[in-house]
Amino acid sequence: MQTSDLIIFLILLGCMAAYVPVFLCLFFTALLGLVLFTDLPLLMLAQTLFRSMDNFALVVVLFFILCGNIMTTGSIVERLIRFANMLVSWLPGGLGMAGVTACALFGAISGSTVATVVAMGGFMIPALLRNGYPLQYTVGLMCTSGNLGVIIPPSISMILWCMVSSVSLEGLFLTGYLPGILIMLLTCIYSYVLFRNDTTIVRLPFPPAGELWAGFKDCFWSLMLPVVIFVGIYSGAFTANEAAVVACVYAFIVELFIHRTMKWRDVKRVTVSSAVTSASLLIIVAGATCFGRLLTMENVPNRVTEAVLNAIQSPAVFMLVSQLLLLVVGMFMDVISATLILGPVFLPMLSAFNVDPMHFGTLMTVNLAIGYCTPPVGVSLYITGSIANKDIIYVTRAVIPFLLIQLAVLFLVAYWPEGNLWLPRVMGYIK
Repeated sequence: MQTSDLIIFLILLGCMAAYVPVFLCLFFTALLGLVLFTDLPLLMLAQTLFRSMDNFALVVVLFFILCGNIMTTGSIVERLIRFANMLVSWLPGGLGMAGVTACALFGAISGSTVATVVAMGGFMIPALLRNGYPLQYTVGLMCTSGNLGVIIPPSISMILWCMVSSVSLEGLFLTGYLPGILIMLLTCIYSYVLFRNDTTIVRLPFPPAGELWAGFKDCFWSLMLPVVIFVGIYSGAFTANEAAVVACVYAFIVELFIHRTMKWRDVKRVTVSSAVTSASLLIIVAGATCFGRLLTMENVPNRVTEAVLNAIQSPAVFMLVSQLLLLVVGMFMDVISATLILGPVFLPMLSAFNVDPMHFGTLMTVNLAIGYCTPPVGVSLYITGSIANKDIIYVTRAVIPFLLIQLAVLFLVAYWPEGNLWLPRVMGYIK
């Protein structure tokens, strides 16, 4: 590592330690690095900043944010929870299973961990506590289940990885189902084992067929939203970019004209709120792109690649080291910044170790999703703590069993690339 690399790293770390907003940390570090270690004009940084936001792929992210806000404003979320509850609430730990299942369904529409934690946590945490579930289990479950929002496609993190690596977005979406479904199933099994002999937990009777059918009809239009998205994408009716717009239009029609739980006066509020969220995301993208440009000009990715190749020869060891590094990065950096900054650093190494970029994109998504639940920057920890009125230390302890499940799935998928890439290979996205 050169002296300039160390100084850049220390500036970035110092800014983060001083609780400077992430986008300012990245932009300020890029600015100082450009002034101190290059002879290039500052105008280049401004050009990079605006060029980073002039990317059509970001349209997908913005419209999926809008779609998630439409759902939380209307009744789609509530209907998904009711249907999931009806399916599994008769089992031991059934309401907990309903919570993680509802998070998976919501994640298949919103593509955002934060949106999933906010929407589902606000509904499920009070419901679980009312039915006698322990507070620690409740907090840990709903904090970590929100990770399914970014793991199960459509995923904002996967969209950003495609921007960096140029892999097929449709193919990458398909790789998210294996880890997402495994996490959901293992969490349900853990809940069943934990409460199978607990008689203090309220357990609903198995619903009759008529009630199941009525619940399905009530939730039909909500359940059709992910179906419309993915059938449309993989049938060729529209692209992944167009799917985000279709999802928004569908959600608006369902909430305004079918469910009628959203009023016309709510449309402006939802749109403005989504615009504010999207703007904050774009600012982070701009800062991360500027910082990544500095690293490229300083030839940091190539030097890191050379150092790794000299120190590591085994693909298995590379996979272990890369995942451990990403786990540490996820503790201090959000998924957007980490993907845009570390993506170009890792890409040159993947071909050297014969790692498929699509497979690595899945691992980066799952790995950085876990970062949402790890201190000190884990956003989900603070959101869940706020809902449950608990401090971050309590929430951090509560998430440990569920994070162990997600870590087990992460390393299973990491060392089983054939299983992870089977679906996109069958669908023709990998030759």
